Amino acid sequence: MQAGMTTRSLLALCLGAALGTGHAATEITLARFFGACEADYGKVTDVSKATGECGTITSLVNQYNATNKEGVVVKAEVAEWGPYYDQLTSRIVAHNVPTIAVMHQSVLGDFVSRKLVEPLDDGFKSVGINTADFTPHAKRGVVIGGKTYALPFDTWSWLWHINVNYFKKAGLTTPDGQPILPKSPDELLAQAKKIKDATGKPYFSWTTANETAAPTRTFLTLMYQQNAQVFGADGRKISVHTPAATNALTLMNKLWTEGYIKKGLDYGATQQAFTSGDVAVDVVGNWTINDFLVAAAKADSPLHDGYDVVPFANLYGKKAIFADGHSWVLIKGGTHNDAEKKAALSFLKFLWDHDYDWSRTGHLPANNKVVQSAQYQGLPYRKNILEITQIGVTTPSNVPRQRAIEAIIGEEISSMMLSGKAIPAVEDAIESRVNTLLASVH
Repeated sequence: MQAGMTTRSLLALCLGAALGTGHAATEITLARFFGACEADYGKVTDVSKATGECGTITSLVNQYNATNKEGVVVKAEVAEWGPYYDQLTSRIVAHNVPTIAVMHQSVLGDFVSRKLVEPLDDGFKSVGINTADFTPHAKRGVVIGGKTYALPFDTWSWLWHINVNYFKKAGLTTPDGQPILPKSPDELLAQAKKIKDATGKPYFSWTTANETAAPTRTFLTLMYQQNAQVFGADGRKISVHTPAATNALTLMNKLWTEGYIKKGLDYGATQQAFTSGDVAVDVVGNWTINDFLVAAAKADSPLHDGYDVVPFANLYGKKAIFADGHSWVLIKGGTHNDAEKKAALSFLKFLWDHDYDWSRTGHLPANNKVVQSAQYQGLPYRKNILEITQIGVTTPSNVPRQRAIEAIIGEEISSMMLSGKAIPAVEDAIESRVNTLLASVH
């Protein structure tokens, strides 16, 4: 296959190949986010030449279209991340349903409870996807009520990306140059002071402007590390008037008021602050690993010869960390005949077989065989974060409206940081707003 071949030519070739064997091409649609990058990757049919989320998924679709023997053509429908789920719901209502859709595992429960997605156990067996190969975290995310409702694609989590050069200046490295991680809130505050005294820089960057995810994911991680139960067993009540919640909010508030978090950062500025050397630790997910590796490779970078990444430091008694994952679902009504259903399952099997390629973005594999492979473990820093597939904690799938709940918690924590709202008032507001929301869901 010539590298210069256009996407249209590739589709025509697939169609021609199918017609040549006496079979009409089967077209299926793929609803996804991860950005648009046709200018860079629209012609790439070799996923090994791709980098980043957008480049990798675009190249995977191109490669499947160019190589599958069944004459299947996958047509990607790219949406913006922010309104994606609202748009997906609107499409379902309008009976304009995509064949396959990407879905966060934290959202899956809502769609399952509304009976909008197909169970896939039998389909997986028909194409040779063994659910026993799902990592523990991936399995928890896609199995609901004993049925498998999605193909897990990855696990992503909440990490510390570390400027080891700054830790070294503050005397916070081991003799072999590894960063020393704090093991309690007091140790964290002491380290933050040492970093600021030695470098003049805040310890942390995490997003506090125009986004609510970062404070929520940090808060939940600190709760899970205290073995706290955030939601009731039926998923319909949140409890944050607890010592664990007060501990977590107190720590976050101290970090903010004592100047150990760089203030006023939106998502882009948060990452820029880290690569520019304005902070010692960036709290963000594993999808940024490759970008930071590229930055650290530059001789003039503040991260040069000094980048490391680890799971969110264990500050309490239990090893635990907020985690979620991307998955792929078949929406009911998205396939209209057996040929389309078979084509959809064929493409899901292709994605499953390429879980390693997706893991190069920084996401942890959902396939345990990939996790254990020398190929995956040979990628930079992956051994540091492998335990997340075991210790990652996802909000239970019976908790509805998880994205809205994440926004509420984040808004109230941001209010504490930005306007000095008292911690008891923050806990009151979280409980009142979230429980009102949960009570409204039928």
